[in-house]
Amino acid sequence: MTSEIAASARRKPKGDKRDRTRGALLEAARQLVREKGYERTTLEDVASRAGMTTGAIYGNFKNRGELFIALGLTYWAPVRPKVAAGASFADAMRALAAATIEAVAERETAAVGRLTGIAYTLQNADLRARVLDVTTRSFELGAGWLRGFDPRELPMPAEALVRVVHALIEGLVTQRILTPELYPDEVIHAAFAALARPVAPADAQAFAETPAGPGGR
Repeated sequence: MTSEIAASARRKPKGDKRDRTRGALLEAARQLVREKGYERTTLEDVASRAGMTTGAIYGNFKNRGELFIALGLTYWAPVRPKVAAGASFADAMRALAAATIEAVAERETAAVGRLTGIAYTLQNADLRARVLDVTTRSFELGAGWLRGFDPRELPMPAEALVRVVHALIEGLVTQRILTPELYPDEVIHAAFAALARPVAPADAQAFAETPAGPGGR
């Protein structure tokens, strides 16, 4: 198995030595998590599987939590809509629907690892705090992107909308993988199209004033 990881690294010359080392460690971790689960996967096991020392691990990851976070970010395919400059919010939602559908095939191979990783995280307070930090920063970037559209087109404030979009993507992808017959492309397109429908100003104001809105507790 170690030779397979090394061979895989050699077949991917892009990036510097540190990138290749990190990639080999992540691949080793992915294999071990599949075989043993998150709880029984140690940093020493990962280093050994990759044919490296524990020094290589700590040179790339502060601890097991950081390694598992990187594992999720690396193998859970990102959803990257192709949105042209000057596009409307409705155009962006159509592009996001297409990108969500496109990500399903790649995410399907990592779905079991993703879900078992979530289950493990739910039982680990430190890891949950780290996930919160990473997700919060991601939402800040997403909200910034949404603010680039005409605010009159948005169904709710950007800070809330980015969370709704994230939940929509994750939910639709998971259900498409689990029960593809119930979630054809048409359903996914319709879900994002619903976000792009005009919202009455009074409704938008009402949302902003509810405790569940941005800044609510």
